[in-house]
Amino acid sequence: MTVLAIVGATGAVGTTMIDIIDSRESVPWSEIRLVASARSAGRRLTVRGEELTVLELAPEVFDGVHIALFDVPDEVSAHWAPIAAARGAVAVDNSGAFRMDPDVPLVVPEVNAAQAANRPKGIIANPNCTTLSMMAAMGALHREFGLTALVVASYQAASGAGQPGVDRLQAELSAVAGRNVGARAGDVAAALADAGLASGPDSDSPFPAPLALNVVPWAGSVKDDGWSSEELKVRNESRKILGIPELKVSATCVRVPVVTTHALAVHATFAGEVSVDAAHKVLAAQPTIVLCDDPAAGEWPTPANAVGGDPTWVGRVRQALDFPNTLELFICGDNLRKGAALNTYEIAEAVWASGER
Repeated sequence: MTVLAIVGATGAVGTTMIDIIDSRESVPWSEIRLVASARSAGRRLTVRGEELTVLELAPEVFDGVHIALFDVPDEVSAHWAPIAAARGAVAVDNSGAFRMDPDVPLVVPEVNAAQAANRPKGIIANPNCTTLSMMAAMGALHREFGLTALVVASYQAASGAGQPGVDRLQAELSAVAGRNVGARAGDVAAALADAGLASGPDSDSPFPAPLALNVVPWAGSVKDDGWSSEELKVRNESRKILGIPELKVSATCVRVPVVTTHALAVHATFAGEVSVDAAHKVLAAQPTIVLCDDPAAGEWPTPANAVGGDPTWVGRVRQALDFPNTLELFICGDNLRKGAALNTYEIAEAVWASGER
């Protein structure tokens, strides 16, 4: 028997994992256990046609489990993933608790699947969804041309802030709908105030400024020298996943009024000469990438293309005009599906297929 546990099974990413399992023609798991907090325990969910009862998170739920997928807050993963590993499970964690731990591999199966076997703590980490959105493309291009530097601007969906982010954006859009909202900074804020939606860094909004009809050049928490935690994650995680400790990376993370799917404008420099045609061939050969790149025909990636799907969409591939050995790309990936649930589940598939359990 091969037993898979999903911890946080009733959350947005957990239910997406269930959808992914349901969409597979076959799965290797003879038993699937759904696990959640005491508040959600006892709920009934259907997986591959079988109605299962959600179990309360406790040490004994991991007895006999081969692989445990975690989608819970950092502090919950930090406590429970080692417990799962101590009881014999491979813990695959989607939180930020272990990503930069040197004894925990940070894995994207298209890029560094072999690292999943190097897990002295019995834990494998899933990257941040912003970093992950570009890794299939950057990994493929790095293998071919040798990546040396990345400058990234991310355009991050509201769902990156969880369900509160989605709820807030939808509430703000409802508040401004039908109003003659102008371009002045106070117009949107006034519309939100009229709807009882306080905005700004001291409000209960997950965003430090109104998001409706706006973009906010901030995501994450404040770090040293004006950087945000999201921007530093892009830098540190890209280096670890690609195996380039010296990679030069600079990121600016921006929140945009899109519900789901992150987009990134990427300025990528390589060790040697690289052409658009050569990059197109590399990207088109990747089974998890959709190359959509014909500006003359109005074909380029947008979040609307990628949302709800597994692939990463790549387009706007251009030779940088004033920078040698450099390409410009635009990349879109569903931050809930590929950026969290799918990659976590694909790590589990890779562990199972390797026999390293």
